Amino acid sequence: MDALWVHRVFLLACCCGSGLGSPNKCDEVRKVFQLKQIGPSQLLPLSPTPGSDLQVCASKNSTCCTKKMEEKYQVAARRDIQNRIQTSSFSLKFLISRNVAAFQDAFEALLWQAENYTNTLFQDLYHSMADQATGPVRELFTDISLFLLGSELSVDGLVQRFFDALFPLVYSHFISPSHSDTSSGYTECVRSISREVRPFGGVPGHLADQIGRSGVSGKLLLQALHLGIEIINTTDHLQLSRECRRALLKMHYCPHCQGLTQSSPCMGYCLNVMRGCLASLAEIDIHWREFVRSLEGLSARMHGPQDLEQVLLGIHRLVHDAVRHAQKNGPRLSAQVYKLCGPPSRKPAQSVRIQHSSSSSSSESIPLKASVRVSGASLSNRRKDFLNSLRLYLTYYGGLADQLCMTDRASSDAVSCWNGTEIVKSYTLRVVGNGIRAQVANPEVKVKGPDPVINQIIDKLKHINQLLQGKSIPKLGSLDQIETGSGDAEGHYSGDCDDEDGCAGSGAGDVKRKVTRVLSPDVTGNHKRHHHHHHHHRPPAKDSEMEGRSRSFRLTGAIWVLVLPCLHMLLAL
Repeated sequence: MDALWVHRVFLLACCCGSGLGSPNKCDEVRKVFQLKQIGPSQLLPLSPTPGSDLQVCASKNSTCCTKKMEEKYQVAARRDIQNRIQTSSFSLKFLISRNVAAFQDAFEALLWQAENYTNTLFQDLYHSMADQATGPVRELFTDISLFLLGSELSVDGLVQRFFDALFPLVYSHFISPSHSDTSSGYTECVRSISREVRPFGGVPGHLADQIGRSGVSGKLLLQALHLGIEIINTTDHLQLSRECRRALLKMHYCPHCQGLTQSSPCMGYCLNVMRGCLASLAEIDIHWREFVRSLEGLSARMHGPQDLEQVLLGIHRLVHDAVRHAQKNGPRLSAQVYKLCGPPSRKPAQSVRIQHSSSSSSSESIPLKASVRVSGASLSNRRKDFLNSLRLYLTYYGGLADQLCMTDRASSDAVSCWNGTEIVKSYTLRVVGNGIRAQVANPEVKVKGPDPVINQIIDKLKHINQLLQGKSIPKLGSLDQIETGSGDAEGHYSGDCDDEDGCAGSGAGDVKRKVTRVLSPDVTGNHKRHHHHHHHHRPPAKDSEMEGRSRSFRLTGAIWVLVLPCLHMLLAL
């Protein structure tokens, strides 16, 4: 009996002398090493060995790690943190990318509906020229679509091209309808003098101003959201410093070397490591908050002259006003055309078309008036819902380090935890705050300075915030170079004004707006349609058709992130 007792004591002493509690602790390390696919199991020692050659996980006691294992653990620690950052940003990135697609769909649907409204106007009130007007109308809305999606187009130019093409049609059908078969040369002459004789008064300038103001707001919203995705993609692939990688290894995998595969880091210890590693990301916080608030401000301003849906769905009304203005000034225009182009080179018509008088046209009701705001309300609500959801991520970058520690099962001081060296009851070193400056006193991670890549996206954030707030009005170029013009468009135009009333000119344009294509929608090929081609008229869009077509415009390049599999650890004991 006494001999058996002595034997048990001897075995217990041998186990305790190993420093790992029992030899099979390395078996548990092996299981976790294989389960997490950190490396081949051949790298693990069969039993605890001295760890004098370890660079980070060195220990006075025997260890279950080798130098090769330590290198694999460091790669795993870097991979883990990047996966966890990507997982934490997944919902934010999905929210933004989904709404980029939704807003582009809404813009396309509005353009399609507005084009149908305009074609219906010609069919109902100016039927004799409706088929010929389809080409210029389609070209106008194609150009507006490209402008909204980022193409480098002058709004004044695209609007004036439409009215240049419209003038010969209005002239031959409603101002001088007594002749037909006008030669192409004479038609071209009438088109070329449009800007000189100003047949449509101030309507072209007013329409260009409205599209420019509302279009800049709409495209700026899309550009800002694309930048938001770029920022998240950049921070998802943050380049970690050598000091950070070593600290992560020490926090997450050095306990494994001592057989402590189930241990959790102390909360204060985890915060120091994460705040040190993510110090550059914390610098984004103040600018990201301003970004979210600036988007809210832009959305609040998107009404009146900056209400894109109101402007687009009201284009047909301005076109109607333009044709009435030309009819009202018919005698003057006939005299000017005769003076500049001479008598028409055409044969007498067999029958005379009936001309709409200015008084009868003025009394005509414009089709589809009741449904003008339906899509607009939907787009406004979509912006509101999106911003309400985005507001939940206002502190995303400022709280990212703390969030990762919460999901890292970091233990409070009331529970035994890993402090980087051993299992303790509490972490006794100072816990630093967020940001680069606070890391001077960080006992776990040395931070040398700002990350140049993060500084670049901070600069982009600062600039887009200025644009969103209307504080910066650049000249020509890319995202940060949008010229919005100046002045207020309201109160400067009346559809029935004569040239003598001092209406705004419709010439080369007072306000130029040029934007470089910075988005990546599927808009390719030749967007210019020759207006002398005949096109079939499209009927007014039904709600179901418009909704179906809207869904068909999908944003390419959907963003997907790998979702980490859950780790189910098997207890060996």
